[in-house]
Amino acid sequence: MGMKSKTKGKVGERETAALLRAHGFEARRGVQFQGGPASPDVVHSIPGIHIEVKRCEALGLYDAMAQAQADAGGDIPVVLHRRNDKPWLVICFAKDWLTWMKRL
Repeated sequence: MGMKSKTKGKVGERETAALLRAHGFEARRGVQFQGGPASPDVVHSIPGIHIEVKRCEALGLYDAMAQAQADAGGDIPVVLHRRNDKPWLVICFAKDWLTWMKRL
């Protein structure tokens, strides 16, 4: 049996924070209220990025991005997604990814 979705979400947020810390960023699980820029899934030190964490087996990609966009305020929306026994994926709009690549 799998984890309940609320528990899986909390675990995913903690895993994401640990992943970011392992790569040199400051990060911790956000305090959840109702979504939006005031209560992100993960509070982190990456400027201009809003992270929506989805720890689930089936992801509605465009629905997840819509939620990230709605909660991002003026930041760039990004979805981090992981299924059981799979690595984390980063999902963003191509225009944002291309902008980042141009800066390298």
